[in-house]
Amino acid sequence: MEVQETRVQTDRVLTIPNILSMARLVGVPLFLWLILRPEFGGPKSDGWALLVLMFSGISDYLDGKLARRWNQISSLGRLLDPAADRLYILSTLVGLTWREILPLWLTAALLARELMLLVMVGILRRHGYPPPQVNFLGKAATFNLMYAFPLLLLSDASGWLGSLAAIFGWAFAGWGTTLYWWAGILYVVQVRRLVKADVVAD
Repeated sequence: MEVQETRVQTDRVLTIPNILSMARLVGVPLFLWLILRPEFGGPKSDGWALLVLMFSGISDYLDGKLARRWNQISSLGRLLDPAADRLYILSTLVGLTWREILPLWLTAALLARELMLLVMVGILRRHGYPPPQVNFLGKAATFNLMYAFPLLLLSDASGWLGSLAAIFGWAFAGWGTTLYWWAGILYVVQVRRLVKADVVAD
């Protein structure tokens, strides 16, 4: 997830970065369907699900890179990019938890952080502020989780590949969850400062 906040924005909708973000959003229900097929009597489609995740990761990198290089940073892109990231994380959590690949406590920890952010966004809107911008820690956390989830999906396979994927997958999951909460706490501190300054100004 690239930070799109330091250059002049455009109101254009049909830019290459925005189209990439839209394609990522379309891939969310496709990924969830692929990963849950075995739970409803269908064939295992983990390979296809991994390909969708790989496309998500590549397009996530490209949309921000191209937006900055081609001066196509847009207000819509600033909404689509983090929305796609969060929906992929949510759909992956649902799919992997349903498949019992992820433990419920880890899913609860990540969802609790998202709930905390929603509360903060509500507080900001009540004071007339936009949602907080993506910071470096939040971006790093997302990348770690995007590496963790496909590796944990691979860990469901048997043999040495599954064992190796489990080791690296849980390492990335641990780092990603820690950074995810750290970034969330920084958001809370940022919101507190803005609200406090707003109260003092009044």
